[in-house]
Amino acid sequence: MYGNDYGPDDAAGESGKDRLPRRDEPLNAAEAADLEGYFDGLIDADQRIEPRDAMPEAYRSTLIRMIAQHAHSEIIGMQPEGNWISRAPSLRRKAILMAKVQDEAGHGLYLYSAAETLGVTREELLDRLHTGRQKYSSIFNYPTLTWADVGAIGWLVDGAAIMNQVPLCRCSYGPYARAMIRVCKEESFHQRQGFEILWVLARGTAEQKAMAQDAANRWWWPSLMMFGPPDSGEDASKGHTAQSMAWGIKRFSNDDLRQKFVDMTVPQAERIGITLPDPDLRWNEERGHYDFGEVDWAEFKRVLSGDGPMNAQRMAHRVRAHEEGAWVREAAVAYAERRAAAAAEAGAA
Repeated sequence: MYGNDYGPDDAAGESGKDRLPRRDEPLNAAEAADLEGYFDGLIDADQRIEPRDAMPEAYRSTLIRMIAQHAHSEIIGMQPEGNWISRAPSLRRKAILMAKVQDEAGHGLYLYSAAETLGVTREELLDRLHTGRQKYSSIFNYPTLTWADVGAIGWLVDGAAIMNQVPLCRCSYGPYARAMIRVCKEESFHQRQGFEILWVLARGTAEQKAMAQDAANRWWWPSLMMFGPPDSGEDASKGHTAQSMAWGIKRFSNDDLRQKFVDMTVPQAERIGITLPDPDLRWNEERGHYDFGEVDWAEFKRVLSGDGPMNAQRMAHRVRAHEEGAWVREAAVAYAERRAAAAAEAGAA
């Protein structure tokens, strides 16, 4: 039993029913009128919305868009690092990288499963991805040119992901929040793996140090883009942030999370011995935060719209893998149907 699946007696209406009808039950006019107050009451009390709860359609569609984009990013994100499994510099590095890529596949599974509780099928979500109707994180449209890129992805990209995702453990939608608890634990391992790769390279040969610095130069700005466009100050009314925060889906603005990430990462870069590629980066004593340069949002929009270095290759690989794996899905369905038929036959006997 989670959250609001079963409410206390004082939550029941005059008819004695437990709260409102579940999401898959039709609402009459009176129930529809009560829905907004019921839903807002749960949000105001910082309680979880569960799959069987009635919810506004806009809340449901926002979650499907957000969770699906997250799930798509996890499975597309397997490609840049999977590219280096066979070329990792030692057996230990290969084993760690394989474990990490497997984790990303698992994250996609958790998240697609969470999205399915909202009444959308995994097949539909994948079709939206493959036809370009849903996006994934633009960060995965950049190439991994050297082994140091694997370290930069772990340290910077997964570090930014953790900053984004830890608040989602308190998301108002229960299945998403619970999935994120395990995802964040595994992402913390990924971040430490990347930090260690760059730490070792920065203490190696001159060529290895240069490789680590080059990777940081190329991944720093795309990592800042991962938090999304500005959404505070004059930009607060743009995009989805204000409504998502009102619903308790998001807890912090993109700009707040980006600032937290910069404040966390600068001391780590100093510890590694890497110089972050931003001449405007400096500590602001008055603000108590690091100041940093302007992100190139034109590049972000261009890559997100499909004109990045690896967009075409990433999607072609994803579609090809899906098509070549059709026989596995068909075999799994046939096996499940055969087991169900056998169980029904045994029950009838």
